[in-house]
Amino acid sequence: MTKSSHAVGVLMLDLEGPLLTPLEQELLQRPVVGGLILFSRNYVSPAQLQDLVAAIRESNETLLIAVDQEGGRVQRFREGFLALPPPHAFGLLANTDPERARVAAQLSGWAMAAELLQYGIDCSLAPVLDLYHADNRVIADRAFSADADTVISLARAYIAGMNEAGMAATGKHFPGHGTVVADSHVELPVDPRSWEELLGSDFKAFAGCIDVLDAVMPAHVIYPAIDTECAGYSELWIKQKLRKELGFDGVVFSDDLTMVAAHGAGDVEERAKLALAAGCDMVLVCNDGEFAIAVADWLDAANIPPNAGLLRMRGRPQYAGKNLYESARWIEATEQMLILTHNREKVN
Repeated sequence: MTKSSHAVGVLMLDLEGPLLTPLEQELLQRPVVGGLILFSRNYVSPAQLQDLVAAIRESNETLLIAVDQEGGRVQRFREGFLALPPPHAFGLLANTDPERARVAAQLSGWAMAAELLQYGIDCSLAPVLDLYHADNRVIADRAFSADADTVISLARAYIAGMNEAGMAATGKHFPGHGTVVADSHVELPVDPRSWEELLGSDFKAFAGCIDVLDAVMPAHVIYPAIDTECAGYSELWIKQKLRKELGFDGVVFSDDLTMVAAHGAGDVEERAKLALAAGCDMVLVCNDGEFAIAVADWLDAANIPPNAGLLRMRGRPQYAGKNLYESARWIEATEQMLILTHNREKVN
């Protein structure tokens, strides 16, 4: 078993199924591997998840274990977990009752985080700070609202809930993926707007939350009026706009380097190299085990050191040793999420 250290490797990868294979066990022990992201294919039941996390920790106790547990369409663990409404449900509520929407968003962030932390998951890569547009094929109701100020208000409440449970927050997809229609999983989106247009809309949402974020994930989107590189490979976006202008000193995760939008940079090793050079602290290589091994080999050959800054993403569970599901706050969260989900189903 890999022993604990004061830094972790810069590669985050995934697993093929609900059980850890011997090959995966060996791969997780490589020093360049510092993170693991779980998907729906890795989940069967709460008991199975508990066993899987224990096996992962046995292989490498230093790993950051992440998941996308946003709610709505993007909730990897479902059966046996609290059903979370999509973030846009809070935005709809904010149209008539902004204060209740903020309270509900904070409760959702807390419940999501508290439940994951109980199973040894360090972080959900949330919240989405993109703006809502109904015709966007990949974001849509994953976004709180089409209004940047409403996104800021609800996201800050949601993050406060995550922090209350002991989880760090990751804002995505910088500087804004919600306005373009294209899905970066299957094509490279291009956002032709000017810097002034971005500054007053999508970028504004990130600027308004930057002081409460522990991590940011750039978008696989090109904004040609600002830079010819997509944001995830752009020093201008990461080092200049994010680090210097917004003063962000947290973690920068790349989005998945196997997504079609990332392919234009070359082979997967070149993509990892460009992302790290642009300012990413950890690169994600998912849904392709051979690519993950190739990047691990390249990181080894290039002597890419581990990153101590990634440790801020570790979970700090506040309900450790307590019965989460019998707490008054959990009961309140269950009731509120059920109401929001039911109301949204009636609207649809």
